[in-house]
Amino acid sequence: MASNTQPPRGYSTAQTAAVLGVQIPTIHVRLRERGEYLGLRPVKLANRRWLWPADQVDAVARGETLSEVGV
Repeated sequence: MASNTQPPRGYSTAQTAAVLGVQIPTIHVRLRERGEYLGLRPVKLANRRWLWPADQVDAVARGETLSEVGV
């Protein structure tokens, strides 16, 4: 039986950087120092890459706080 639920939409670090208008190393440094970037916490995939929650990234890009998005 197929499930009707879709996995959460996510961005790569490069896509996240593009949406937020920063360079990739900026995100890497903050992630290494604080474990997050602007309150965003990615999921580490099996291939060792990071998946950033697209709805939260989009909200931050619009100037919303994560509490407004329900995080």
